[in-house]
Amino acid sequence: MEKKTYRRFYISDAEWEVIEARITGQPGQYGSIAKDNRKFISAVILILKTGFSWSDLPPDYGKCNTVHQRFIC
Repeated sequence: MEKKTYRRFYISDAEWEVIEARITGQPGQYGSIAKDNRKFISAVILILKTGFSWSDLPPDYGKCNTVHQRFIC
């Protein structure tokens, strides 16, 4: 069975260029926090456009609990 991907919800290069500097992690925190901002924004877009629950987030977007915690902070 073919693995379903939701790459169409990934931000395009042109879109990312516009918002990249405005998307930051938590000030003073480094490492895994805000490791991949583009992936995080794409995950939020996927959730908002599809109505998926956070637990249905495909693994390509990261751990669902981690993405959700960042979203609600």
